[in-house]
Amino acid sequence: QVQLVESGGGLVQPGGSLRLSCAASGFIFRIYTMTWYRQASGKERELVAIIDSTGGVTDYADSVKGRFTISRDNAKNTVYLQMNSLKPEDTAVYHCQVVATEPHFAPWGQGTQVTVSS
Repeated sequence: QVQLVESGGGLVQPGGSLRLSCAASGFIFRIYTMTWYRQASGKERELVAIIDSTGGVTDYADSVKGRFTISRDNAKNTVYLQMNSLKPEDTAVYHCQVVATEPHFAPWGQGTQVTVSS
């Protein structure tokens, strides 16, 4: 069974940092592109960052460029999102997801809540 388990969220002050982790299982992690999405309360889910299978190519939403870094450790089947210089508008539930041609390849995990507030 394909599973994605996010962790690392919490409450942080503006300007602070958090590192999110996504532990993947049930598929050959090293051959898949991975992503981070976020969904703020009452808003649509948005793509935040993407990383190719080797970790050599990454891209980010304009709103987080220069502040967030996506990375992966294929030996640990884990993808990370380092978040620096956090802003209140970064407050959301963060989810990781697999880029796959098969529909519904991976169910959404529970997500991890990030709250940026003073």
